[in-house]
Amino acid sequence: MLYYLFDWLDRAFDFPGAGVFQYISFRAAASIITSLFIMLVLGKPFIRWMQNRLGMMDEVRTELGLEGAERKAKTPTMGGVLILAAIVIPTLLFAKLDNIYVLIMLGTTVWMGLVGFLDDYLKKTRGKAGLPGKYKVMGQVLLGLAVGLLICFHPDIINPLKTTIPFVKNNEFDYTWLVSWMGEWAVDYAWIIYVVVIVFVITAVSNASNLTDGIDGIATGVAAVNGGALALLAWVSGNVIMSSYLNIMYLPSIGELAIFSTAFVGATLGFLWYNTHPAQIFMGDTGSLAIGGIIAVFAILIRKELLLPLLCGIYLVEDLSVIIQTTGCKRYRRKHKLPAGVPVPVEKRPFLMSPLHHHYQKKGIAEEKVVMRFVIVAILLAIFTLSTLKLR
Repeated sequence: MLYYLFDWLDRAFDFPGAGVFQYISFRAAASIITSLFIMLVLGKPFIRWMQNRLGMMDEVRTELGLEGAERKAKTPTMGGVLILAAIVIPTLLFAKLDNIYVLIMLGTTVWMGLVGFLDDYLKKTRGKAGLPGKYKVMGQVLLGLAVGLLICFHPDIINPLKTTIPFVKNNEFDYTWLVSWMGEWAVDYAWIIYVVVIVFVITAVSNASNLTDGIDGIATGVAAVNGGALALLAWVSGNVIMSSYLNIMYLPSIGELAIFSTAFVGATLGFLWYNTHPAQIFMGDTGSLAIGGIIAVFAILIRKELLLPLLCGIYLVEDLSVIIQTTGCKRYRRKHKLPAGVPVPVEKRPFLMSPLHHHYQKKGIAEEKVVMRFVIVAILLAIFTLSTLKLR
């Protein structure tokens, strides 16, 4: 909104300084500052409101024997509402709202936030069950369908079926190749394969982000690192000089997403102010599902979805640890014919506890140390991801 106001002031009155709003770098800086300001100013009042008026405390299973479980059970949740506000407000203020990429990201944020909010709200009002898993997946699938179809058929999005392959010189990949066996029909039907891939990516990353949100500061710390890397990738992809120098796909107007991504970084860093151990508030599914959806859709829009297993390596190993744990326990139960209700012995499980961060907690490593090590690994992965722009 402010972009249009100052653009009008610049053209109509030659207002001093108004032209600075034409620069993405200035608006991105203003976006992250505004996002941080929202979080730091509204954080404490929001926490008090959740404690005193709503009593929305997190439900932590104290019987699992995790560090600080009793304290966490008294910590308010649904802080994701504040994260979403700190993303949406700066984006509305500083981004071009006629940009299809910005509109898709705003829609993603609101939609996944609503899915997570409904899950959190039902947990607090109707017991621990919350929103059934199939409905959460349905929400992710609907988002994937909407995003995939918009990318394929919106006139402002060029080369919709092309993406970037890391570590190769000729690094553009056309999804049409996957259906090349269809001959002349391949061009007409490749979008179906593309949409299926988009649905899978969004569902996988959103759920993995949800699994990662288990101890103080880990989800927000990792998300801030990922958001910073994606912001830089969006900027170089939308800059004709930098994209030509790096020999990557040039995407007109995609640079506008830098305003959204800096708001995302500001929101997650600002939330970390209150979420660092010992956490004063948790984001809940309102935040964790939305964060995963945002990262997935953002990477898809800048044609870097094939980099997600590297950039989001923390999410990947957290997800794999749950799959390995579940599969290993099921195999042990079948092999030894354990009756229902009898747990698999801890020493026979692949991990002491899953997701992976709980495994390290069970090994006696302090929660703060686990979080910092995960964030450090996320930073290393982000640096390696950015290096793929030249490592070919």
